[in-house]
Amino acid sequence: MRMGLAIDASCDLPQDFLQQHNIAVMPIAVRVDDATFKDNRDPAEIERFLNLKLGSRSHSAETEPCSVEDVQKLFLEKLVLENDCVFCLTITATRSPIYDHVVKASFAVLKNYRQVREPAGITGPFLMRVLDTRSLFVGSAPCVVEAVRLMQANETPAAIRERLAYIAENSYGYMLPRDLYYLRARAKKKGDRSVGLFSAVLGSTLDIKPLLRGYRGDTSPVGKVRGWEHGCETLFQYAADRVRAGLLVPVMCTSYGGDLDELPKLPGYAKLAQACEECGVTLMQAPMSITGMVNVGEGAVTIGFAAEEHSVEF
Repeated sequence: MRMGLAIDASCDLPQDFLQQHNIAVMPIAVRVDDATFKDNRDPAEIERFLNLKLGSRSHSAETEPCSVEDVQKLFLEKLVLENDCVFCLTITATRSPIYDHVVKASFAVLKNYRQVREPAGITGPFLMRVLDTRSLFVGSAPCVVEAVRLMQANETPAAIRERLAYIAENSYGYMLPRDLYYLRARAKKKGDRSVGLFSAVLGSTLDIKPLLRGYRGDTSPVGKVRGWEHGCETLFQYAADRVRAGLLVPVMCTSYGGDLDELPKLPGYAKLAQACEECGVTLMQAPMSITGMVNVGEGAVTIGFAAEEHSVEF
């Protein structure tokens, strides 16, 4: 059985990993003033966004997730011809309508795929499985990495789905935002009250940064740190500790909302890299998606991994 993967553009994974494993990306349209971007994890498009230096204006951006019709077109024109089973892994349904769009599209795809496959001489059924990763940004990445491993091991679709549901339930995504004023302005535009004005003013005045976590569909602050550099050290030290404690998928995923060359230079990153090397864990680096940057601001740092449930103290 030929199996494939599709993700939405907000899942932060390196472009070479996506290309190596032929992973399809469901794009998100982003409009800032008169500029329009196709967020499909293309490094050139991400660089164009950064080079325009839209800065604080990005918080007013309009984002348009891949529509039901776009998903249908991607599958019926391409994926049903290249695969016999495709797993679609999306950002948590509590933060985006993408999951719902893909589920709705799946009904039409499964109803009409034979009309596409049979003229091409492809027999047999086509399976489409949609999974909510229950996280966001690099928090969704462990599910994708595990899916690749399971497919390469020729596991059955049922076994893959069961394992991925377990990984999704135990995936963690953490973010350290750089600009609380930006985060608050964006949250206000989207009707999200998670970052209030008082918190933003207080945090900026005292240089206090929140550590935000995406876990089991919930996104909320789980700690505070004083100072950007101290925040980076705290986040990366926590990640190194989790690596040494043991991960469900041997990968630690990181992303950065800016020039990716800056990520390894951040305080504490070298210690995380050392922990990964010592424990045989792959350390991935990816640029944050354009969608991610317009939602949380440039300069944000995120980490994602899968681990057994544990208490967190920052």
